[in-house]
Amino acid sequence: MSKLNWYEKLNQYFPVEEMKSKKHMEVLLDEKGDIYHKDEGPHHVMMYVETEEFVFIDYLLVSKEARGEGLGQKLLDSLKSKNKPIILEVEPLDYEESDTTKRFRFYERAGFRQAKSIGYSRISLATNEVNTLEILYWSPDDASEEVIYEKMKHTYKNIHTYKDEEIYGKAYQDVTEVLTYNDKNELKNA
Repeated sequence: MSKLNWYEKLNQYFPVEEMKSKKHMEVLLDEKGDIYHKDEGPHHVMMYVETEEFVFIDYLLVSKEARGEGLGQKLLDSLKSKNKPIILEVEPLDYEESDTTKRFRFYERAGFRQAKSIGYSRISLATNEVNTLEILYWSPDDASEEVIYEKMKHTYKNIHTYKDEEIYGKAYQDVTEVLTYNDKNELKNA
């Protein structure tokens, strides 16, 4: 992997509307270091939240040189060994865009499911456009999507929007505008 620092590596790979600023991540690592973590190696960067009840993967990047070698699976397995639900956000599946298809397949093979009852759309402070993401999750005890929704709300309020006005000069939308839960969708998929 190139000699870029961990933030530059993430910034090259993830779309601007999905990226936290470097300052935001550094503040999280510094002030929320009890729950916000960076796992970095020569071929990967993983930023994640771990609370007593769940794990949220903020960013997972495996360098192109190391893809297909099982590194991503090893990183997920290390989180699964904590025996808590694991939640993450991904770009919606787009069959025209091979990266989204590969990403969905990777997480599906790792046992993740799409939370059909949870909607996630927020206006990007970077682009001012609506950014819609899918919520994927893995659970050792078959947690309901309602439980996953509550944990996503916690992540949004305590991580995604942490000190947003101070860092970005403006606030993200309230969690009630960004995350929605419709249990009718969960029943259709049961």
